[in-house]
Amino acid sequence: MREFPKPRVVVSRCIEVDHCRYNGQIISSDFVKSLQPYVQFLPVCPEVEIGLGVPRDSVRLVSTNREKETRLVQPATDRDVTAEMNTFAGSFLDAVGDVDGFILKASSPSCGIRNTKVYPTAGRSAALTRSASGLFGAAVLARHPHLAVEDEGRLRNPRIKEHFMTKLFTLASFREVKRSGSMEELLRFQTENKMLLLAYHQAEARALGAIAANHDHRPFSEVAGDYEPHLAKALCRARRYTSNINVLMHIFGHFKGRLSAGEKAIFLDNVQRYRDGKITICPNTTILKAWVARFEDEYLGSQTFFEPYPEDLIEVDPAVSHRGRDLWR
Repeated sequence: MREFPKPRVVVSRCIEVDHCRYNGQIISSDFVKSLQPYVQFLPVCPEVEIGLGVPRDSVRLVSTNREKETRLVQPATDRDVTAEMNTFAGSFLDAVGDVDGFILKASSPSCGIRNTKVYPTAGRSAALTRSASGLFGAAVLARHPHLAVEDEGRLRNPRIKEHFMTKLFTLASFREVKRSGSMEELLRFQTENKMLLLAYHQAEARALGAIAANHDHRPFSEVAGDYEPHLAKALCRARRYTSNINVLMHIFGHFKGRLSAGEKAIFLDNVQRYRDGKITICPNTTILKAWVARFEDEYLGSQTFFEPYPEDLIEVDPAVSHRGRDLWR
């Protein structure tokens, strides 16, 4: 089992923390609950912070054609809180320090990162014109475009959730490397993440390897400064299954000469089944991990490709788990 640093994650306070939605409710999220032992949450409710209170009249995004901008308005009171929200967002992001990710309320006019409704006027019956980010969410995306940023709605999707957690814990590990100021730690990070980075972005993985090698013997601050934007670019999108297969075959090559024909056939058949979408990647990684243990390969055993985030955060669909409902009773 790997040891993981605790990521620092800003979370909308209304998600599993406090009854601070406009109607006094709290949002339930099994994912956020599951993360609680493994991350340091930094809760925030921008609407409460600017003095709107709980409960409160709801706010909405309004598009003003004359000014060609989006305002945050409370229709019931005609109060425009755009300036207050923008000021708070800037001051909060200035003060919060190093963070690794954000989990924000979906479609919120303050916290939403996408698909928040924008109206042509503040009137209650106004028709929807388009969608955008909420004001606080937009400030987060502008300030931290390369961090792990998602809303709790999208995190119900298994692929989005897996990418978010991989990115979150990888960035948290790199933050620890930066804090160490050690070239040895940076090289260790690059070595342990080599296969994972290859699965994400082959060109950036090669660039990161060259930077970490530091053949010019530059100081740590310069090397880490060059390394970080390439790491961000490598992790900017989820892994493709074809890239996963490339890494599976690369690791397979380490053992190829020491395996029986039957062992090879079983593995290659599983890879094809994964390619065809008939199984997940897990049977393939399980076989490889068994060979890592069998041949005592310390280099491959340290690869985060096999465990990019704590195993306890892996969820199995109850419909296929033996712990689900017993249908034969």
